[in-house]
Amino acid sequence: MPTLTIDGQEITVEANTTVLQACEELGVEIPRFCYHDRLSIAGNCRMCLVEMEKSPKPIASCAMPVGEGMVIHTNSPVAEKARKGAMEFLLINHPLDCPICDQGGECDLQDQAVAYGRGGSRFDEHKRAVKDKYLGPLIATTMTRCIHCTRCIRFATEIAGVEELGATYRGEETEIGTYIEAALTSELSGNLVDVCPVGALTNQAYAFSARPWELRKTESVDVHDAVGSNIRIDCRGAEVMRILPRLHEDINEEWLSDRSRYAVDGLALQRLDQPYVRVDGKLKPASWEAAFAAIRARLDGMGAARGERIAAIAGDMADVESMLALKELFTALGSANLDCRQDGAKIGGKHRGGYLFNSTIAGIEDADALLLVGCNPRWEATMINARIRKRWLAGGFPIGVIGGVAGAGDELTYNYDYLGDGPAALADIADGSHHFTATLAAAERPMIVLGSGALARDDGAALLDLARRIAQDTGMISADWNGFNVLHRAASRVGGLDLGFLPGESGRDVAGILDGAGKGEIDLVWLLGADEIEMAALGQAFVVYQGHHGDAGAHRADVILPGAAYTEKDATWVNTEGRAQIGRRAAFPPGDAREDWAILRAFSAVVEQPLPYDNLQQLRQHMVTEVPSAGAIDVIAAADMGDFGVAGKVGAEPFASPVDDYYLANAICRASAVMAECSRLYTGTGGAGQAAGTTSADG
Repeated sequence: MPTLTIDGQEITVEANTTVLQACEELGVEIPRFCYHDRLSIAGNCRMCLVEMEKSPKPIASCAMPVGEGMVIHTNSPVAEKARKGAMEFLLINHPLDCPICDQGGECDLQDQAVAYGRGGSRFDEHKRAVKDKYLGPLIATTMTRCIHCTRCIRFATEIAGVEELGATYRGEETEIGTYIEAALTSELSGNLVDVCPVGALTNQAYAFSARPWELRKTESVDVHDAVGSNIRIDCRGAEVMRILPRLHEDINEEWLSDRSRYAVDGLALQRLDQPYVRVDGKLKPASWEAAFAAIRARLDGMGAARGERIAAIAGDMADVESMLALKELFTALGSANLDCRQDGAKIGGKHRGGYLFNSTIAGIEDADALLLVGCNPRWEATMINARIRKRWLAGGFPIGVIGGVAGAGDELTYNYDYLGDGPAALADIADGSHHFTATLAAAERPMIVLGSGALARDDGAALLDLARRIAQDTGMISADWNGFNVLHRAASRVGGLDLGFLPGESGRDVAGILDGAGKGEIDLVWLLGADEIEMAALGQAFVVYQGHHGDAGAHRADVILPGAAYTEKDATWVNTEGRAQIGRRAAFPPGDAREDWAILRAFSAVVEQPLPYDNLQQLRQHMVTEVPSAGAIDVIAAADMGDFGVAGKVGAEPFASPVDDYYLANAICRASAVMAECSRLYTGTGGAGQAAGTTSADG
């Protein structure tokens, strides 16, 4: 390991470390624009110039590997003069429009011009102007501000896996764009705004809305999928203005999916802000007392057999606290008809390892073979897909895919071997007759990922059994590695399974509840934000919808209880790898809406079955006694495996992708005008190809 001297301090670092990285280890700040920790080195901006003894000129510290005996000066007159010169060049054509730029207050160029630049410019030529480029409905461009750092190009190519950005022309005429005026077809495109060090790429939906110093910042977690990406919610007053990624190396690193970032406008639209009761076929506003009284009257009319005639379904965004309260309420009412699996996945809560992403998201980087079954991580868990691509780029990572994608094309952002479209290929791997069995067996840390495209079928339990046997037979499970993984799509799913929000003895699952409601055997169904079921199948049942948006469940409801969205409550969610995380309240719910657990606690008193907690602290203490893993925040505990799944015959039907429209996957997204535009552009007639040729005028 080489030893070098930086500003008089000796430091020993790993071989192939750059001078800039060595400086950072010492806490020495080096300005930069083109360099980014997670992107390849470009060496474009020259802002990171430092003086190296025995070198005839300053060196670019981001691109220079350390060497034994190097002597570096970061703040010498030579280095300072070089930086001022580099900044002067960068600002030759910059419009200097900071007062109207959305990047103002968060701009690297602004900050570094003050810290390292000259007080003026020696250039008096006319500034060049560059036509703004069309990158789709999510990113606003002001390309005259671009300093050609190429971060956006490298992110799109390396992280997103969509080679649609590049540079045309040369020298001062260089322009960054998509070559053919097409919208970017990446579900990670919003991160281009984060990596851009100037105001060339900004958030189109947030444009000219607020300044960063006006916003109140709250750390929370995302619930648009089961990944549990860490986010920061920025509010002005009661309005959520934007959502940004927050660093968490083990989950989302510093990236965020477009759906999680841009569906923010849906939080203010189609909101339920007061209770409603259906009278003479029409929903009419009501007080909380009247809404509760209507539900109690229905329960009282069922007599002693009401426990068998009521049921509850938890939706995809429900938090652990509210599901626990709903479960205990219905248990007190004598009902075993509970289910948190809206999609009907055939997974149970007996063995925790049978429904977790046991390898962990960060553990993907340690794997050396992968089998995807009935899932498309790109649309079901975008940040997990990005992690798979990161591992694939490192090499030595064969990937096999069974179903979940359109075929042996380029639907995923990495190369894969398409093994088949249904259970037959999985059965061949299980009995050892498929060539990919040998690939898995030869790997030291192989992994299998089972998605809801396989589990949410009638033969899902048999497919789960097949996958478990493959994991055991190919050495996926050992003392220091567990390669068996279930990929969930719903933020509530693992928390619900941990709680046991499942049918009790002789209880009904989602399919049974819908069937019973249609036949008149279930009289009351309580939907906790459950909008993804077939509402018509509920027949004449009395439906209580507790949620935050006027979506499918609210349209079908007989009583609506307005709840809080994920940005409006302190709550716990457990992600697909079994990691419990706390979301913080950034704003208050609108109108008379309340947090879900509080609604259930209040109703429990009305039906004379009061729940044993009066505030959130008491509820969480109770929750930890019931489910200890829910109290271990940001910790992943080893899960027991055991035997899960049910041996049986599997069908011949191919695995279908469970994601019809990535941009309209839940009630918040369906209320979002931005997501509706993305859906029209990317998944309308002609699919993603429709984006090509769209101009800024009709975009």
